[in-house]
Amino acid sequence: MDASISAIIRDCHLASEEDRLDFPQILAALHQAGIEGYMVDFRRSTKTFYLPDGESLELPSHDIGVKVSAVFDAAIIEAAVREAQTKAPGYTYKSFCAKVMQAGCAGYIVSILGRRVVYFGRTAETHVEHFPSGK
Repeated sequence: MDASISAIIRDCHLASEEDRLDFPQILAALHQAGIEGYMVDFRRSTKTFYLPDGESLELPSHDIGVKVSAVFDAAIIEAAVREAQTKAPGYTYKSFCAKVMQAGCAGYIVSILGRRVVYFGRTAETHVEHFPSGK
């Protein structure tokens, strides 16, 4: 993987975890670098970023300190997404992760190409969020 692309991925990853950039800003930077998507695995505390040629880069994520619930609750996940989109007071990426994990989200796949995020549970239940138009 090209060192400049790896640096962009690493910066976006840290910026997310440190709340320096919001989701649309991160998507824009990753898209410009040629990244087609990434996957967050809460059970392994990793994020894997994918290039169109099959290359990928896996990075460790912060430890949330929450176990993934066995019960998948799409309504709670959707509410957490809306909090993020509206930048609700007190919102942090870490608090978002804790909320969706408590709602049974084992991870999520961000498709920059497909302009959507697929949240999935331990039993492969899913909730799909399409990127807002105009973003």
